[in-house]
Amino acid sequence: MSAQRLLREISERGYTGGYSTVRDTLRALRPAGGGSPFAVRFETPPGQQAQVDFAQFRVRFTSAPDSVQIVWLFSMVLGFSRLIWGRFAQRQTMQTVLACHRAAFEAIGGVPREILYDRMKTAVLGEDEDGRVVYNRTLGEFARHYGFLPKACRAYRPETKGKVERPFRYIREDFFLGGTFRDLDDLNRQFGTWLSGVANPRVHATTGRVVNEAFAEEKPTLQLLPLIPFGAVLKLERRISHEGMVSVDCYYYSLPDATRRRVVEVHSLADEICIFEDDRLIARHPLLDGRRQRSLLDGHRRQYRAKDENPIPHGFSGELVTRRSLDFYAAVAHQMATSGASA
Repeated sequence: MSAQRLLREISERGYTGGYSTVRDTLRALRPAGGGSPFAVRFETPPGQQAQVDFAQFRVRFTSAPDSVQIVWLFSMVLGFSRLIWGRFAQRQTMQTVLACHRAAFEAIGGVPREILYDRMKTAVLGEDEDGRVVYNRTLGEFARHYGFLPKACRAYRPETKGKVERPFRYIREDFFLGGTFRDLDDLNRQFGTWLSGVANPRVHATTGRVVNEAFAEEKPTLQLLPLIPFGAVLKLERRISHEGMVSVDCYYYSLPDATRRRVVEVHSLADEICIFEDDRLIARHPLLDGRRQRSLLDGHRRQYRAKDENPIPHGFSGELVTRRSLDFYAAVAHQMATSGASA
């Protein structure tokens, strides 16, 4: 944990000493560094560059204390001001990548001219025979829509994206370690509070400036957001299950009971799932992000009711099973026996 974080916590418990005392104590406790070579720092002008990457975190949510879950932190850091925007997610899917980009652009109120990526599969597919970087096609379409240039850092050179790599350690030490989180939503709520209350109002150790003040200078130089959000990401064909659901990235989305076809077309967008039958939109779901989640829209399961019947819920799909008295079944059995005898 960082000295700044420990100072905040022990001050809440009555500590009245200074930061330097805590810092010097930690220096004596921590092992010496490994002697890695120094890196050359480079700076970019306002609005020019952001850096994006994912980092893995392991967390035990209080809502599921028996298991340790892996979550991924998407982080975007503006190169000039060092403003951090981030969101934890369950997976590193293309939908997650694009949804996080879009949310980050909307949060900062603009788009940088270029974004530097690690060689993650959702961004970089590899290199061609001439050694040129081959980018994911969907990411390329997204970049053209928002007007930024995707750039890949050099292979095996994580220091080329140090502006986003170093904050991961800062986030882990100053926010994540020792924290208690109910679920993914609670983790993101607490993280947002920490970003707005601790990380972005701080004086940055490298630039020597308050991050938010530097961002106020950088924000007018960002490119304007497009008037229309990015369109369809991926078109898929999916077979409908016996429960009336389709599976997309291990999540399940419901369809209306009146759906006739067994195979439908699914459009996976940056923030929603649209389902089509014969080119007709029949369902629109918000994009799920969690574990083993299902989206069941209102009206997608018929509810049978009668005055003399007492329906009770049965199963996730929302179907209803009618509860009847034993006299009803006895009467049916008698009618069947009588009919059989007369035949």
